[in-house]
Amino acid sequence: MTLDSHPPYKQWDSWTELDPQAWPKKVGREHMIVPTLCFNCEAGCGLLAYVDKEDLTVRKIEGNPLHPGSRGKTCAKGPATLNQITDPERILYPLKRAGARGEGKWERVSWESVLEDIGGRIRKAIQEERHDQVMYHVGRPGEDGFMNRLLQAWGVDGHNSHTNVCSASTRLGFMSMWGSDRSSPDYANAEFVLLVSAKLESGHYFNPHAQRLTEAREAGTEIAVLDIRLSNTASIADHWLPTHPGTEAEVLLAMAGYLLREGLVNEPFVERWTNWRETLPHIRERIASDEALAESLPEGVGAGEEFSDFLALMSHYYSERYPFSRAEQSSGVPAALLETVAKKVGKAGEKLATHIWRNAASGNLGGWQIAR
Repeated sequence: MTLDSHPPYKQWDSWTELDPQAWPKKVGREHMIVPTLCFNCEAGCGLLAYVDKEDLTVRKIEGNPLHPGSRGKTCAKGPATLNQITDPERILYPLKRAGARGEGKWERVSWESVLEDIGGRIRKAIQEERHDQVMYHVGRPGEDGFMNRLLQAWGVDGHNSHTNVCSASTRLGFMSMWGSDRSSPDYANAEFVLLVSAKLESGHYFNPHAQRLTEAREAGTEIAVLDIRLSNTASIADHWLPTHPGTEAEVLLAMAGYLLREGLVNEPFVERWTNWRETLPHIRERIASDEALAESLPEGVGAGEEFSDFLALMSHYYSERYPFSRAEQSSGVPAALLETVAKKVGKAGEKLATHIWRNAASGNLGGWQIAR
């Protein structure tokens, strides 16, 4: 018997625990502990399956303390995986409808016949140039885009999943920036955290994020949340910005203008990793085509082709077009609060962590740009 939270790693091949079903007798059962992953959400937290050596059944499931993401901690869905294994309605082999649709009649078929049947239909549709009649649907994709690439190789634009009404726009914004559809903010080392809309950290999803966000807050990190709802995360935040739906982009642009005019932008990073040379003529053209912007631009500012000219024009454009007063009018959040959060964002510098999921991106046309 031990009071440790998890069995020592060196004893995973042979671990004995008392059988609770044998109580009040003390009957020990020997297990082998097998590392696995949870997929009741995309967090993929580490789990340990306790496999009875006598009958090879999974007796219980707990968190894996050696998993670098979840570190042994799971939500209720992790241990509940055992219920899925033993569910009497679990489908264990392929079934094919035997009667009319809706009759509920099914017959067992082999994997070989399923692959031949479905693969043959897809092949026939592609050969007959009926690409738009092929649809791939999955409940929750757990990969980083390889199914999209496969379907595109077939000439099929028919990928549908839960993500379409959840985080698709956010993922698009992330992928256009760095190629991966999910980011992992460094909450543990952040001085300030800016979160937008329903997030992985709300408690329903991504336990590893929630752990590190909680630890950061305990260490003194400040948190700001843009969300019309007083979510779990917003309720413990230092700053709650209940923006009207669809106005998050305007708030973020106002903050960008503040960072530019106060010189709080990481200039070496922006100069190296953005296409500022290509953007410079476009921002100059936008200012010139707007009478108010053109008249308020000091003579000679941004007239050259250097990076400093680009920054000067960007600062003028965003400061004039998206002042905090405009963001207040559209979002309903006081300008003073917006400026306070912007100052803290700028002060944090490279120790700023940001994240967005769902609502603000997926609920609005062009919402993927908010993720960017």
